Amino acid sequence: MPRKLFAALCAAVLVLAGCSAPAEPSALSNTQIAQAPDLLATDQPLLVERAATSSKKVNPGAKLKGPKATAMLKSLPVKGKAAATGYNRNKKFGNGWKDFDKDKCDERQDTLSRDMSKVKFKDRKKCTVASGTLHDRYTGKKINWKVKSGSVDIDHVVSLKNAWISGGQKLSQTQRQALANDPLNLMAASASANRQKGDKNTAEWLPKNKSFRCQYVATQISVKKKYALSVTKAEKTAMSKVLKTCRNQKAAKVTTIKPAGSTPKASPKKNTNKAPSVVKGTVHPGAYCKAADKGKRGKSKAGKYYTCKADAKGKLRWRA
Repeated sequence: MPRKLFAALCAAVLVLAGCSAPAEPSALSNTQIAQAPDLLATDQPLLVERAATSSKKVNPGAKLKGPKATAMLKSLPVKGKAAATGYNRNKKFGNGWKDFDKDKCDERQDTLSRDMSKVKFKDRKKCTVASGTLHDRYTGKKINWKVKSGSVDIDHVVSLKNAWISGGQKLSQTQRQALANDPLNLMAASASANRQKGDKNTAEWLPKNKSFRCQYVATQISVKKKYALSVTKAEKTAMSKVLKTCRNQKAAKVTTIKPAGSTPKASPKKNTNKAPSVVKGTVHPGAYCKAADKGKRGKSKAGKYYTCKADAKGKLRWRA
């Protein structure tokens, strides 16, 4: 085959055949695309490899660059668990994944592509991840993942139920949806480890991978600080114990939101009802009274008060 023809074919099927160094599909020119219409019209998913992920995305598995985690932990309010009454994952935190960072891909797909290596996508927009390799931070194990394999979940580092019972009830619906889709609170993780964790806090569960515990705790502290959530006394003790092994561990740089969903306590209503006025002189129980005296009170000779009000027939009388 002539070299020029071979080079053209390689350029056109670069992504599928890997004839030369890997490149993004956007690098293909219109001429190259036109040279391989049959390949691009195939019904098979277009698998595009991407080795590196965007550095702009917040990553709870990467080095955090905020204040010391121990200092941030001290600033969190310590409270007991609130009742879980009213908790409903879909109703309170939004049904389905949202596009938190407005990049036209939902946060599940963003998290998969961010946290895995050797990522392949189903579509040319690189939104739907088809497969990848996860070096799981919770277990320390390597997981080769494919769609529908069930081996990888997207974990909320601070679980949504834990958020609900530690102050999430005071957040607005919009703020809770932000928490559920915030990249800082999301991590691709071993499905079995994620389900063992459930809605447990630090006092109740820690990753088996001890080398990741400091980062894990610092991330939880960061999320709780950002969304004005509290920790229990036992939770704070457990977090402090972990951070003693890494006193220089940093938290994320966050700005605490102001809960917008809490209803301020209504101030007690002032009693604007004035006491009914009392007519001069004495009144006789059952006797007729004037329209001008309606609602007023009168005192009988016996010292008992009666009110001028309508009887069953609508007549105004002094009645008890």
